[in-house]
Amino acid sequence: MNAPALTELPVVVVGAGPAGLAAAAHLVDQGLEPLVLEAGPVAGAAVREWAHVKLFSTWGEVVDPTAEKLLAPTGWTRPDPATYPSGGDWAAQYLEPLADVLGERVRFGATVTGVSRTGRDRIVDADRETQPFVVHVEYADGREERIFARAVIDASGTWTAPSPAGASGLPALGEKAAADRVTYQVPDLKDPAVRARHAGKRTAVIGSGASAFTALAYLADLAKSEDGQDTKAVWILRRGISGSTFGGGTADQLPARGALGLAAKAAVDDGYADAVTGFRTEAIEREDSGRVVLVAEDGRRLEPVDEVIVLTGFRPDLSFLSEVRLNLDERLQAPVDLAPLIDPNQHSCGTVYPHGHRELSHPEQGVYLVGMKSYGRAPTFLAMTGYEQVRSVAAAIAGDIESADRVELTLPETGVCGGAGLFDTPEADQDAGGCCAPAPALVQIGAVPAAEPDEQRQAGGCCGS
Repeated sequence: MNAPALTELPVVVVGAGPAGLAAAAHLVDQGLEPLVLEAGPVAGAAVREWAHVKLFSTWGEVVDPTAEKLLAPTGWTRPDPATYPSGGDWAAQYLEPLADVLGERVRFGATVTGVSRTGRDRIVDADRETQPFVVHVEYADGREERIFARAVIDASGTWTAPSPAGASGLPALGEKAAADRVTYQVPDLKDPAVRARHAGKRTAVIGSGASAFTALAYLADLAKSEDGQDTKAVWILRRGISGSTFGGGTADQLPARGALGLAAKAAVDDGYADAVTGFRTEAIEREDSGRVVLVAEDGRRLEPVDEVIVLTGFRPDLSFLSEVRLNLDERLQAPVDLAPLIDPNQHSCGTVYPHGHRELSHPEQGVYLVGMKSYGRAPTFLAMTGYEQVRSVAAAIAGDIESADRVELTLPETGVCGGAGLFDTPEADQDAGGCCAPAPALVQIGAVPAAEPDEQRQAGGCCGS
């Protein structure tokens, strides 16, 4: 079967989340035809899985201006831009209406399992750039299809590939066997079944970023409630604790983000969570009682816990892109020109140098990773970053290079300045203003009793995982 001419083909967008739907809106604005392929049954399927979590960005920061322009003729009105939506609000009040406006340009239950050049695997050079992309799709009803495309924008995110508990980047020994005790997202404690798993129980939270802060705050609130007495959190932190461990606090230009860190600190100070530092999980061992014990690489064993919440970040699924030529940073799995701007080993203060299609391009011209996926394993992505990315990428695909290069992006400061510090650098060698205190040590803060060390760590913070 001969492929149509490139100019007759749609731009395939993988994922109907915030970045993917914004990409479609910008393509329409550029006079191009998008085709959005979403594996889930609805728009924002991944966002809906954390529907109970409130964003630390306001409505004014999570609605793409071009998408809003597309929505306006339908009578859609943006919610109060100064208020904070939950994940459920974001999906129901913005993403779903946007998908409805795009109509048949969005297909649900469509999983992309491969992307290549027509008649060319990744080895073949001859006439490569003139060939359309071919996108292999498997539908929920069992059908398969190959779709030709002039370009491919991968906005599939990283939600389906959470990082494991093991400090080596591999699952801890016994992690899979303890799957009934281990979860990888912030618990919805308004759900009776989830609440029962944690009420009056001892829960380990592994992670050091916004998600872990949120989980600790939720567990502290549960401990204060009538049905949650004796609830205890154990916060696992691979590094030590410094003044910036809890984020920027009142110095954060996103106040709700700063408040998350302050809430986590209060959970520790008030004795609802203990913190164990310098703890790199090697194994999760099950006791006869069904409870589990976390074991560190250095042999330390913690007191048994009932549940483990692993919030150590996410990683991109690159499996379906194996036949296209990508240029990814060896550490972050982000585009090589973007990686230095977001590297948690270097990056600080929450600012990202303005970037667009040039930083997101690859040797395979016409393929772009955008949104959360563009950050690979880096934890500091914001929705407004993705919106600016797709604006630039859509302009580049349309041939409007002047507009594509006119990238303007200023992200709010986290209030946490200085370098992140090297993973194992001795404390004496660390910059005093760095994100992470290096020396592994048990740290007691405020009312935390010395007899019960706790573990802490979270993805999404300055130091990542």
